[in-house]
Formats: sequence, C-alpha cells, structure tokens
Amino acid sequence: MAAGAVMVVTAGLAAAPVVQASPPPATEPLRWAPCEAATKPGAECATLSVPVDWARPDGPRLDLAVARRQATTGPGTRVGSMVFGPGGPGDSGVAMVVGNIGRFSPEVRRGFDIVSFDPRGVGGSTPVTCSADLLAARPSPELGSQADFEATLAYNKRLRADCRARTGPVFDHLDTAQTVRDLDALRAALGERKLTFHGSSYGTLLGAQYAETYPRRVRAMVLESVMDHSVPTTREFLRSEAATAQNSFEEFVKWCDAAATCALRGRDVRAVWQGLLDRAGRGELENPAKPGTALSSSDLVNRVAFRRFYAADHAGLATEIARMHASEPLPASPTSTAPLPSATPVFCSDWRLPVRDHREYASLVSLMNRTAPDLPYLLPIHMTAACLGAPTANPQHRLRVTGAPPILLSNALHDPATGYAWAVSVARQLGRGGVLLTYEGHGHGSVTSGPCMRDAVDGYLTELVVPPRGTSCPAVSPDRSPPRPSGPAEPAGKRR
Repeated sequence: MAAGAVMVVTAGLAAAPVVQASPPPATEPLRWAPCEAATKPGAECATLSVPVDWARPDGPRLDLAVARRQATTGPGTRVGSMVFGPGGPGDSGVAMVVGNIGRFSPEVRRGFDIVSFDPRGVGGSTPVTCSADLLAARPSPELGSQADFEATLAYNKRLRADCRARTGPVFDHLDTAQTVRDLDALRAALGERKLTFHGSSYGTLLGAQYAETYPRRVRAMVLESVMDHSVPTTREFLRSEAATAQNSFEEFVKWCDAAATCALRGRDVRAVWQGLLDRAGRGELENPAKPGTALSSSDLVNRVAFRRFYAADHAGLATEIARMHASEPLPASPTSTAPLPSATPVFCSDWRLPVRDHREYASLVSLMNRTAPDLPYLLPIHMTAACLGAPTANPQHRLRVTGAPPILLSNALHDPATGYAWAVSVARQLGRGGVLLTYEGHGHGSVTSGPCMRDAVDGYLTELVVPPRGTSCPAVSPDRSPPRPSGPAEPAGKRR
C-alpha cells in the first residue's frame, strides 16, 4: 500500500491482462548454502537469476534472494516445497524464513520445505535505493492547497528519478505481474511440477495473480488476509480501507467497555482518544520512535493505534493510551508505518489511484475522515499521495481464474487493513474454486489463530482436504480454546 503528469482515467476496472500461455521457465536447480545471517541453525540460502523485464527474457537479469528450511521429517512423509509470499509490499521473505519460521505449524513444517524470497526491489533482491535526505523531505499528506498538491507531484517526480538512478533498471519493473513470473521460475527451480503457496496480506495479490496466470500449475494455495485487486476507483479504495480500520477501533472500544484488564476501564475511551488527537495536533505529544520530537496526529493513528490493531493487542493499546493521557513517556520504539522506499514503487505499480487536483484530494480526505472519524489521515491516504503522478503497470482488474484447484482464503472478521468484505469479493471472483475460511476475531493474519484455524489450513495444505463452505472459527480468548471445525470436508484430491 510507483513519471510525469497526473494520470486521469475514467472510473471502472482495467481489463485483465492478456496472459499468453508459456512453457515453464528454463532454470537451473538452486544451489543451497547455509545462510550467513541466520540466528537459528538450519536456514539455507540461494539466489535465482531472473530477467529484469519478463517481456525481454534475453535482456538484463537480476538475482533474487531465496531461503528455505527443509521439512523436519524424512522423505517418506515430505509433501514438497511450500513457497511463502511475503506481505508489505516490502517485506522480506528471506528474513521470515531465517528468523520467524514459528508462524508455520509443526504439521506444515513436517510436510514441507518452507521456502520464501525477497521480491524484486526488496532486501537481497536489488533493493530500491533512494536518497535518505530526499526521503526525509517527503511532504505531509495534509495538503492544504493546489500549490501543495502540485508541490507533491513535483516531489514525487524527483524522488522517482532519484530512486531509479540509484536502483537501476529494475525500478521500472517492480509490479506484481513481473513477480508472478519470478514465482513461477522459483517453482521450476525447486523442481516442483505444481506450486504449493501461502500468501499473506500483499502476498495474496501475488498468489491470486499467479492462479490467474498459471491456474494448472497450482497444487494448493492459501490466501491469508486477502487484498481485493478489483476495487475500481480511488474513492472506493480509500472508503473501504477507512471502514475496516474504523471497525477495528469500534471493536477496541467495545472490548475496553467490557474487559476488566483494560487500562481505560470506566472512562469514555473515545473522549480520551480524541483528547490525545487534539494534543498531537498541537504538538504536545512526544514521538517514542524519535525522542525529543513531536508525535503528529497522523503518527498517533498509524504508529500507535493501527499497529496494535494489526496484532489485535487491545490491552497494549489501552495501556499506551492511558500512559499518554497521563503524560507518561512511552518506551522508545523504532516502529514506523511510513511508506518504505521499496513499498511505494511496488504499490504504485499495482494500484491506479488517480486524483485530478487538490479539490478532489480534499474530498477524498473528507470521505475517509467521515468513514473513520476516530482515525484521521490513515496510511492509505499517505500511499495515495505518494503515488500521485506515478505510472501503473499492473492496474486493478477482476480475477479470471479457469482450471485452478480449490483455493483457500482466510480472513478475520475484524481485520484493520484487509477487510472481510475484500475476502468475500475475491472468493466470489474465484467462483466455485474460492473457499473462504472465516476467523471470527481480530487482527491482520488469521491462520495461526487457534487450533480451529490451524487444523483447517493444515488439512488443506497437507492432504488437500478443503473445509466445508461457510466454515468459521470462533475468536480465541485467553480462557477458552475454540473447537475444531466440524462438518463433512470437500476432498480436493489425494496428496500429490
């Protein structure tokens, strides 16, 4: 959630990209060696050479950083390789394999080599590099006039030119359609006839477009916290993002009114929060990420509240709000939700979010603030401002997937970033092949939310047993373990 004048397009979706059938990419087997930066033994790293531009397969190339941890059992019980599609955009799949393999269940670890990669432009895969001084000079998304709007356009153009010069030709080929081809090259290099894939958040866009491009090369696919790349307009994208974030705030207030452990119990939570927003607007709150500097109201929303919603950490958020309300300093924190150098050009390459002028921009801000009155200047408006004037190589379209096996979608009812309605929409676009598993709780990410979710996903990945349509899992509470999913399963086929 990357050159020229503002692009104005009519409302509606772009046509789906024409996909030409192509043979599997010619790739050599990966040469694995222990990862140098691994803090836990067992991680292996390799590089995969791919074209900078898949439209010119004989042109310049780049090396993708790849990592794996082999299945924990012997060959007799190993299913194959499972590729994890990292989120962000801008997350490192290599870092996840090296340091956070615990997000996968023991059952999945036993059956699969867990493999991931740094997408092009990220981490060890020719990372996007830009002037630190220029990045620090990014204009505020709070644009007050047409002059501010035009200054942001000019800044974006300068930044893109600087990043392109420092990064090289891959900067113009960071869209997910290119990464789909990278993913298929990785599948071939792993020696897998068909792909087993788990994509999370932005990684669901990669998975969905892979299924659209290579439907018959999919073995199994989990899309967790689902992005809907069919949202047609800037207005609808921002409205839907504001609505799902506000829903998370409402859920927090509801929890705080009932939970004995809430640090704000007995107070008007919304009034306390509004008081903090007012103080931040006056520059009276300190930024815990940068001690000695002020925390803006936008930073308060995105760096304090929104990141807690991601983790469904209501108790932690209540404690932070109570401490700020009492003017107690917060612990120093490096957490930042500001657009990363690699995130912005990838996002802008995938999302056409045109804004004609300041008048339209102001109306979009007003729409978001009406939809999410407790969360002004959410991150999506930052990304929209950062993409003003940018070209879009892979714009939104409705999925057209024909010939793929069942695909399992997983989403929390109260996800602050990828709302449940997006998952419902993508499941409908997939038709009979889309099966939505609902987590009746909170947070961004759901497959590890208790044994009900875990068992449903494990059974699908390892045995290709699809949960019954309409399956949902209760929210996990500290004092109760939810039941396992019940009902007859839909077999998608035998183990590969």
